Amino acid sequence: MRLFVTGGTIDKVYNEVEENLEFQQSHVETMLKQGRCTYPITIETLMLMDSNGFTDKERNIIAEKCANCSEETIVIVHGTSTAAETASALAKVIKNKTIVIFGSMIPYCVSHTDALFNFGSAITAAQCLPHGVYITMNGTIFPANKARKNTDKGVFESI
Repeated sequence: MRLFVTGGTIDKVYNEVEENLEFQQSHVETMLKQGRCTYPITIETLMLMDSNGFTDKERNIIAEKCANCSEETIVIVHGTSTAAETASALAKVIKNKTIVIFGSMIPYCVSHTDALFNFGSAITAAQCLPHGVYITMNGTIFPANKARKNTDKGVFESI
């Protein structure tokens, strides 16, 4: 399995001086250790960005990396704000792989985060699902083009 890190809330930390959330490094390896994951995963960080800043440029980088990696199962750590847009873009061009996108509403380093739950769900889903592009959040798997973030409720839902 290949895991691509792109950023999102999951990897943000609180900067006490600037009083904001920012990126320092990905927490993916720590999360895998904490979850005692034994499944073989190759991790590659593509970027550490808030997905609100994603353009076609970032989505093209993700698509190219997915298309060119040798693994057929891929998990992508992604910001929740535009995960649905990236899933739709990937579904148009990637047909022979299983890609699962996930993120979290609360940073990994904050108590009561949904990060570990969503991460474990994504790793398991990628192993079980047929080829296609999916989003997994809040214990649910959504096919690409069938999910949206409900900002009022703080969850993903079917459309």
